[in-house]
Amino acid sequence: METINFQNIEIARELFGHRNQNLVRISDALNVKINTRGNDVSCSGDPEDTRIAVTLLNQLYDMMSKQIAFGNADIDAAIKVLKSDPEFKLKQMFEKPVYITEKKKPITPRNPAQQAYVNAIASNDLLFAIGPAGTGKTYLAMAMAVAAFSRGEVSRIILTRPAVEAGEALGFLPGDLAEKINPYLRPLYDALYDMIAFEKARLLIENQTIEIAPLAFMRGRTLNNAFIILDEAQNTTSQQMKMFLTRIGYGSKAIITGDITQIDLPQGKKSGLIEAKSILRHITGIQFSNFTKDDVVRHPLVSRIIDAYEKKQS
Repeated sequence: METINFQNIEIARELFGHRNQNLVRISDALNVKINTRGNDVSCSGDPEDTRIAVTLLNQLYDMMSKQIAFGNADIDAAIKVLKSDPEFKLKQMFEKPVYITEKKKPITPRNPAQQAYVNAIASNDLLFAIGPAGTGKTYLAMAMAVAAFSRGEVSRIILTRPAVEAGEALGFLPGDLAEKINPYLRPLYDALYDMIAFEKARLLIENQTIEIAPLAFMRGRTLNNAFIILDEAQNTTSQQMKMFLTRIGYGSKAIITGDITQIDLPQGKKSGLIEAKSILRHITGIQFSNFTKDDVVRHPLVSRIIDAYEKKQS
């Protein structure tokens, strides 16, 4: 058993959470017993898990003392990180948010892979992010785009993705063209509205400062002074990928994200993302960030689901 004494009882109570919900979360995740008495906390269980719990609590307390904010999802992510590397310093991920939303929610990396990804976006004009769903590829790229726009580094944000999903053709969907393509672009709207107030985002979209459009709408354009995100790039064809990459103009930054295990192209069509990875991997100035199921930061069940499917396919 290990005991921690937190000097500031107010910070300690905030750390414990309402009805000790944060302690319960940590206890369940690490299978350790956590008891409190005033500002003293005792942890007992497997020695390694106990050490991780103590390290986590000390680091979270230190972050709160320095007014570094975190939420439940951040605690889950921190547990996962410390299980992998008990010496990791959580503060380096959380102390400098990528972006702070208008609701004062800080958006930060939640593991070393995400931290490296954010750094790579900052230092490269063209970057490919490849990995499974839930690793934060698109969300962090969106946060970096909004942050760059808010600092005046780019004059517009362009968000695009191919209109290919689960074998459904646009022609079979009801409505006009705008109504047909809207469901394919919805994930980009969702991420955007999480960062910018709805009315402000709507105005920026109306005046085309933020543009959300299918990949086919990029043809024939030159995109200058823009932060461009191509999402679901595994569903681009070879021709579409080449077209997109040759649209990038001066003062622009482009992030291409995709999951090569979830390709919805018709049989016989080669993924432009897979081809680009092979052709461009040694080109100076182009960076690749690769994520695995271990980097998933969604609900803990997502990692287990991905793992189960991988085992079935192997």
